[in-house]
Amino acid sequence: MSDTVKIGPISAEALLGPPPGPPPVPEFSIVPRVGVAVAGAIIVLLIVSIAGNWLWALDFFHVAGGGLWTGIDLFVGLAIGPIIGRMSVPARIEFSTRFMPKMLVIMPTLVIVTLAAGYQLARHLGFLAPNSPNHGLLVASYIVVGVMAVIALGILEPANLAVLFELKKERPNGERIGKLMRIFILTAGITGVMQVATLVIMTKLATS
Repeated sequence: MSDTVKIGPISAEALLGPPPGPPPVPEFSIVPRVGVAVAGAIIVLLIVSIAGNWLWALDFFHVAGGGLWTGIDLFVGLAIGPIIGRMSVPARIEFSTRFMPKMLVIMPTLVIVTLAAGYQLARHLGFLAPNSPNHGLLVASYIVVGVMAVIALGILEPANLAVLFELKKERPNGERIGKLMRIFILTAGITGVMQVATLVIMTKLATS
């Protein structure tokens, strides 16, 4: 007579293996030191240009800074955003660890350079005077750029930092990272569209 062996219920873990852990996060620095050095050199050159009243340099900083600010915002909001939305979670995390630290340095530098050089140019060209025929256009540009600066430094950059600090945690919250990335991309797209208005105003100022 054969013996009967009773087998208890098999757990899902025994069949499927242990539940997957959080996706791996590559090692990265929140603030890239090389980027900080480059940004610092740009700010020093800007200060020297302001102190020396170098109009050509101020014009370069304002045009180049504003163009890069506009281009990056539009590219992030309209091109990179949809691409990130279709990435897998591990790919999205790897992209964020490489992209977000650079943006943490680039965007504040562009905002500072564009606004500081633009103000100095307006002062030198007499556009700040209330009786200037371009005073109204200048005020309109200040309003638009002021709103963009508040969005960039008050919403976009904090979302950027929050993503980086979340990625540094032992168990990053993928859902929270995705939400913060959506906020970052949305605000970048909004400021990019608003930049188009400043381009219209600036070209009007240049031709008036």
